[in-house]
Amino acid sequence: MAPLLFFAFFLLIASTNGAAPGAFPPVNVSSPTPPVPMPPTTPYPPTQVITPPPPPQVKLPSPPPAVKLPPRPPSPPVPTPPVSPPKTTADCIPLCSVRCKLHSRKNVCLRACTTCCLRCKCVPPGQYGNREKCGKCYANMTTRGGRLKCP
Repeated sequence: MAPLLFFAFFLLIASTNGAAPGAFPPVNVSSPTPPVPMPPTTPYPPTQVITPPPPPQVKLPSPPPAVKLPPRPPSPPVPTPPVSPPKTTADCIPLCSVRCKLHSRKNVCLRACTTCCLRCKCVPPGQYGNREKCGKCYANMTTRGGRLKCP
């Protein structure tokens, strides 16, 4: 029933355009225009690749010679404030704990350093070396076995 209704509706619309049902609108057919003859083309001459000439070599000017400044006079050494010599074991312990901070056997180092501090009234700065700062007493003190006593 639905296809029949659809067909009737289509016929109604087609008849309102003034054309017969089922007829297609007229098409204007004109005769084709003859092709326009093109002038014969000549092949292009072969092109040559033109490379630009290399830029001229420019020699850069050499840099001016370096100006050597006269050496500055050495600054005077900064005087270190005098350190009062240790008088008791209590004065030696903080100095010796700095001296023996990196030692592998701290207790042995502290005992020897405290003894040297009390006898020589001096502990060298830093954790190693600098024995000459305390003089011959600290630098030459030895154990009974002949080894250097002070760390």
